[in-house]
Amino acid sequence: MEQRARIRDTAGQDTVLAAPRASRQRKAWLAGAIGGALLLALLAWVVSGWASGGRSFDAERLRVAEVKRGDLVRDLSADGRLIAANSPTLYAIAAGTVALKVVAGDRVRKGQALAVIDSPELRSKLVQEESTLASMEAEASRALLDAQLSRSNARKLLDQAQIDRTAAERDLQRFQRGFDGGAVPQVDLSAAQDTMKKSELGLSAAQREFRLQSEGAGLDARNKRLLADRQKAVVAELRRQVDKLTVRAPFDGQVGQVQIAQGTNVVANGPVMSVVDLSMFELEIKVPESFARDLGIGMPAQVVSTGTAYAAEVSAVSPEVVNGEVNARLRFAEGKQPPGLRQNQRLSARIVLDTRRNVLMVDRGPFLEQDGGRFAYVVDGSQAVRRPIRTGASSLSSVEIVSGLQAGDRIVVSGTDLFDNADRVRIHGD
Repeated sequence: MEQRARIRDTAGQDTVLAAPRASRQRKAWLAGAIGGALLLALLAWVVSGWASGGRSFDAERLRVAEVKRGDLVRDLSADGRLIAANSPTLYAIAAGTVALKVVAGDRVRKGQALAVIDSPELRSKLVQEESTLASMEAEASRALLDAQLSRSNARKLLDQAQIDRTAAERDLQRFQRGFDGGAVPQVDLSAAQDTMKKSELGLSAAQREFRLQSEGAGLDARNKRLLADRQKAVVAELRRQVDKLTVRAPFDGQVGQVQIAQGTNVVANGPVMSVVDLSMFELEIKVPESFARDLGIGMPAQVVSTGTAYAAEVSAVSPEVVNGEVNARLRFAEGKQPPGLRQNQRLSARIVLDTRRNVLMVDRGPFLEQDGGRFAYVVDGSQAVRRPIRTGASSLSSVEIVSGLQAGDRIVVSGTDLFDNADRVRIHGD
């Protein structure tokens, strides 16, 4: 057989060479650098998490508001019930049987008879006192007549004394002339002088008697007249009470609650019924104690009825705090009371306490109760940083920022109790 020629390859000439030492060192350095970078990145992430408070919170659990500048209106809203500003209860002036003329809910006019109380005892007492008054009037008239008689008698005695003195004076003058002419002895002249002195004494006594009689008679007549006038006042009061046995409406309004049945007996000063003045209603509201110190008589307010706001003002503020609340009353502006109001109807009201122009403010939230409103968490990207602030006046929806924040800052207004007063926390989510 023909032998084929063999062609030899180079396999026998190839030799395995060892890798260079420098290449191995470069690969080892590159792998170490990559591992170090990864380690540094992991360490930076850990440090960043630690620097951010070590805790992360979902943004959906927080409420964030922006600090802005505007007018802060301090007001408060409250629900209240309508009460009649004038709703007196009418009482029985005396005990007796009641005859009702109206029923609860009837509209009445001023002066209309609502009920009649039959009180025989009061009417009998009036008759007795009227008889006593007539007797005292007669005594007063008799005392006046006696005073006139006493003055007349005293005047007569005074006139007689004056006449006696005049006669004695003429006799003395005649005897004096006769004595001077030698026709009358000394004894007759002395007797005439004595008679003159006696008449003067009598005149003086008569004048004094007239004065005393006049004063005495006047005092007696005056006392009798005062007694009669006193009795007249007693009778006038009894007549007023008898007239009040007919219970009348004090104003135009509506009968409220009737507190006694028809034909039954009522005790003296017992309630009979109430009358409501439908033209004067007030809204009674309860105000939190924190706002009570800011309330004042005459403050403007608004009362909402059937979607319409009506002007009103604060008419009264209770000085007593009950269960952390203070009662206040709102009075509608004159001529602006809503139509169709009813006793105990529920309405809402808004009272404007104060208006502050162009101030920094933010939505009110629970953060005010955290540390007394002295700190706030300012949102900076994905972090919230605790910052000291100072707040001022507050309303139901906003609070004034005095210092520590600027317009445009965004702060966490609710949910800050989760932060546990950390200086910095992370916020994730939208």
